[in-house]
Amino acid sequence: MSANDAHWPVVAPTPQGLLPLLGRRPRLLLVDDQPVNIQALHQVFAADCQVLMATSGAQALALCRERQPDLLLLDVQMPGMDGFELCARLKADAALSHIAVIFVTSIDAPEQETRALEAGAADFISKPFNPAVVHARVRAQLTIKLQADLLREMAFVDGLTGVHNRRHFDARLLAEEQRARRGRSGLAVLLADVDYFKRYNDSYGHLAGDDCLRRVARAMKSCLHRPTDVIARYGGEEFGCLLPETDLAGALAVAGKMEQAVRGLAMVHEQSEVAPVITISLGVAVLESGLRGEPGALVRLADEQLYAAKAAGRGRVCARALEG
Repeated sequence: MSANDAHWPVVAPTPQGLLPLLGRRPRLLLVDDQPVNIQALHQVFAADCQVLMATSGAQALALCRERQPDLLLLDVQMPGMDGFELCARLKADAALSHIAVIFVTSIDAPEQETRALEAGAADFISKPFNPAVVHARVRAQLTIKLQADLLREMAFVDGLTGVHNRRHFDARLLAEEQRARRGRSGLAVLLADVDYFKRYNDSYGHLAGDDCLRRVARAMKSCLHRPTDVIARYGGEEFGCLLPETDLAGALAVAGKMEQAVRGLAMVHEQSEVAPVITISLGVAVLESGLRGEPGALVRLADEQLYAAKAAGRGRVCARALEG
């Protein structure tokens, strides 16, 4: 990046706002190794977006995994991992590929713009830029992303409970297992089953059973606070959760909160042998940092632990770390 990049004229646009597009303030990640350039873009978007900042490709990649931004404004020339490599790595990661990328760079050559688009970028803006134009292009890409997100959600959401479905769980599990092995980070899988659910359906009717599953799903989801965490209806009255970068202690804490949250709903279940209310049993399996394991081993181990929880009396959590 040249030193001249630091002297852009900054004129605050008068935007209509981006909030109506997403129902929240969009998360925008500015990636540039020159802080003064980040400051210039920050002035353009601070009023409308949650603005995240990174001065290197590695830092940006970590923020993408942790905060799941909606869009990146990305410089090309950076030491270490440049913009092209960062964009390619985002698009190759199933958990991050939906993040939109706009290159903002002093390089103004057709072959570089072509390379950026081929790497998966949605747009390419040359410096110096007009702030109002950049704002309009960001708004356009956020609109496109919102439409794509809605279509993706329709394909991956369970119609009854509103959480993700098995198809989404399986796809994310594959991606997170690959990422955990590549980055040597932890990954936890939770499988939960509503105790004596058939008896509940038989006693209270299927409409009550459907409402029960919806409330259980909401209670479990309320215990997840990171954008990378996943809850899905795994099948029937069974739910699955993925907790990236989580060790055994962390997974046990989340599972315990879920068990208490469902019990705290106080939904009467007179036919249960666990308690007079609806309860869940949970099996937890964890791929500890540094271990590799085989694809599918985590789910099998979580299922074994769920069976152990049921055999021990239900309404409880059983957990185990995957042995390397």
